[in-house]
Amino acid sequence: MTDLLVVQGLNAGYGEAQVLQDVSFRLQPGQTLALLGRNGTGKTTLINSLMGVTDWMGGSIELNGQQIQTWPSYRRATGLVEGGLGWVPQERNIFKSLTVHENLTAVAHGHDKPAAWTPDRAYALFPRLAQRRMNLGHQLSGGEQQMLALARALVLNPSLLLLDEPMEGLAPVIVDEILTALKQLTHHEGLSAIIVEQHPQMVLSISDTVLVLERGQVVHQGLAADLKKQTELLHQLLGAQALPNRCAVLIACETIFWVSLMACLWVGVNGRRADQTSISWLCSSGCTIACRLN
Repeated sequence: MTDLLVVQGLNAGYGEAQVLQDVSFRLQPGQTLALLGRNGTGKTTLINSLMGVTDWMGGSIELNGQQIQTWPSYRRATGLVEGGLGWVPQERNIFKSLTVHENLTAVAHGHDKPAAWTPDRAYALFPRLAQRRMNLGHQLSGGEQQMLALARALVLNPSLLLLDEPMEGLAPVIVDEILTALKQLTHHEGLSAIIVEQHPQMVLSISDTVLVLERGQVVHQGLAADLKKQTELLHQLLGAQALPNRCAVLIACETIFWVSLMACLWVGVNGRRADQTSISWLCSSGCTIACRLN
């Protein structure tokens, strides 16, 4: 099978600061790649380099048989007949002064293709957006903005999605909705994706292959299912990010305990009697922190 994406010896960075060093990997059509690493190891820089918003310093990027490393970003998104890159950056970058529908129609491309992604098809994938289609971007919740960013990438009809921490800072119920959508796109629609995520177990479960970066270099690549089973190796590569779920639960319980203790101290210092609303708020805060850790 012909590779969809081939990256060979990529060097890139910002100005004179080189971040990526000799990065090489391949991705076949229909595959999902989990891009992992500790904070500051070059994951976002790699996504940005594929999209053309860093300084290219050497190596090659081949997408659908075309060398694109010197192409501007807009051409990487729309300049290939087979479909280019659909980018969902960490900042989302939706048009906050436009409605949901205007966000989608403003960038829509390639609707003459069979089974093309249109705004209506994106609404079917994200019913929340259909309900908010006339709302402005700044009126959406964080989860709805993330859905809009993903839908906007889809209506470009890309052959490869680039997702930079799509679940970051979202409520668990929204994370579940986005995970379900990603599974639909990658497992049933056959769309390829590269996903950066801080929670390895979550992204490994929906990925085919995995690439781990350390100081801008590839330190591990292979099958996602294999790495998911090797908990010791995963912990060695990622540290605290790779804590098993049972450990995360213990940390979450400890967090709730300390929040509760601080609540009691606060009540004692202020000489107030804790009312039911205050206790509920404090417990809710503890649970929210616990969910973030878990």
